[in-house]
Amino acid sequence: MSVSPEDLQHLQHAKNLLENPGFVAKVTHIIGMPIEGALAYLPASVTRRIAGITQAALVKALDAAVFTIKDVPGEQPSNRWHKAGIAVSGGVGGFFGLAGLSVELPLSTSIMLRSIADIARSHEEHIDTDDAKQACLAVFALGGRASADDDSETGYYAVRAALAKSLTDGSILKLISAIAERFSLHVSEKAAAQSIPAIGAVGGALINLAFIDHFQDMASGHFIVRKLERKYGPETVQRLYQSLPRRG
Repeated sequence: MSVSPEDLQHLQHAKNLLENPGFVAKVTHIIGMPIEGALAYLPASVTRRIAGITQAALVKALDAAVFTIKDVPGEQPSNRWHKAGIAVSGGVGGFFGLAGLSVELPLSTSIMLRSIADIARSHEEHIDTDDAKQACLAVFALGGRASADDDSETGYYAVRAALAKSLTDGSILKLISAIAERFSLHVSEKAAAQSIPAIGAVGGALINLAFIDHFQDMASGHFIVRKLERKYGPETVQRLYQSLPRRG
């Protein structure tokens, strides 16, 4: 089946988003300083807690009324409203610093998951299905590494394949655990940025805006690909995706 030039452009746009995540770059631009140093000095106690906090945040987000959005495929997403909500939660987190992470992260994760579901709906997903809900959760794994990854396991389709393996026994909690391992990298980066002296509430809000902007980009790319897969078939879209150049 031949793919239309317009759909090929959409696929290129999706690849541009998915293979150029840039969360750290966005934060560096916003706060005017690199965060790699802050990540190195993140307290060991916080680093150890990140994975647990992240997994708990995903479970709470899934349990929350995130998928109460009406199942109206094609309706435009409300990205600005979700960004406003997460900026407020980031301001609170920035005010309390690392101590507020366990309180702020579940809230911000729930807001982001609702935004992801909203974007999914705009790309004609039926968000009341288990498949769509799992696809929404999978967005948190995109653009991040797992501890066992090598360079060949960080691309978009490689991450999808890894997550699919975690669902072979039908356990949603096993899927959440696999997603949390990758999502926790971004949480660590966010925590490190918020730990920089003088960041405060305003900086926390800006960091959270970069956080949701990253995952809205990942969601847009992910659900463009899924929409095209429904139209042309997964194998055709994957082959074309991998043949396209990576553009920043």
